[in-house]
Amino acid sequence: MPYFYYGIDPYYIILVLPAIVLCTIAQIAVKSTFSKFSKKQSMLSGAEAAERVLRANGIYDVEVQRVSGNLTDHYDPKKNVIRLSEAVYDAHTVAAVGVAAHEAGHAVQYAKSYSPIKIRTAIYPVCNIGSQLSLPLILLGLAFNFPVLAQVGVVFFAAALIFQLVTLPVEFNASRRAITAIRENNILLDDSEINSARKVLTAAAFTYITAFLLSLMQLLRLLLLINRRRR
Repeated sequence: MPYFYYGIDPYYIILVLPAIVLCTIAQIAVKSTFSKFSKKQSMLSGAEAAERVLRANGIYDVEVQRVSGNLTDHYDPKKNVIRLSEAVYDAHTVAAVGVAAHEAGHAVQYAKSYSPIKIRTAIYPVCNIGSQLSLPLILLGLAFNFPVLAQVGVVFFAAALIFQLVTLPVEFNASRRAITAIRENNILLDDSEINSARKVLTAAAFTYITAFLLSLMQLLRLLLLINRRRR
């Protein structure tokens, strides 16, 4: 393609750039949605909501802790701890309840031996190494015209992409568990509040979808670049 001679990568423009735009939109949407429903008050705080979800599922050995940062909420299966950000832990808001219940949903997944999360945990070490080595190998392979090295890098990149793919059902399931627990245990009291919490979790899920799409487009671009070098 003549565009390459002018320092322009059409694969990046056609494939990757639109995906980056979608990722940016998703990040803005999740922050905007969280901010909007952080103004809607709830009876329980985020920490209390997480505790109630855990208890409702017969889980008593998971600790709920406060962690610094913004939207840094996560479940740590190694230490069996749910860490909630400052905007969630003490906040009596619908947004905080939704996020906290979602993280508690991950703890429930481990407790119930949910298959996708077991698969994700098992493949994480390999996929993590792959994500770190893939781009250096690909760049070295392209720079020194060593296609085999670039192809190995692509395999590593694909392994990291598989991890993102497995993550999607894990996140969707955690959100479904969260909404079900919120409804069945009267964590939020009416349908309006429950729907608001669902919107927060839906916005968060969109970020995982767009991140996977971006990685997929990057993989396709790399395959096209390598194929072009081989001609």
